[in-house]
Amino acid sequence: MKREPAHPVAWGDRSTVQPEFWQVAFTAPTQNVQAEYWVGNGFVAVKRTQNSFLATMTNLHKGVGLSIGWMLLVDTIAGSLILLSLTGVLLWTELNKRRVVGVVLVGGSIVAAVVCGLM
Repeated sequence: MKREPAHPVAWGDRSTVQPEFWQVAFTAPTQNVQAEYWVGNGFVAVKRTQNSFLATMTNLHKGVGLSIGWMLLVDTIAGSLILLSLTGVLLWTELNKRRVVGVVLVGGSIVAAVVCGLM
């Protein structure tokens, strides 16, 4: 929610007072609704935007419009998947020296590629 109080503005060679402005936005992963109101108007302008599939997936990834409980659940699942991946690699290597060296080389190569890609 945003509220902008009334304030004087220049309009060409004259000065006038811009009325108070209110704006509220409701966001969800699939759509956005934005309402604007200028004090003194007899109407409220409402704009509704439907998101594409890719935007919906991005908003779900970022947690836009989701409750705190949902975000904690998603973060817990993500952390569990990372832990399962790491322990799975350890079980696969069986702490065999050749496999551990191979995993370290592949992991280091991936990290180096990501670092070079970000620069």
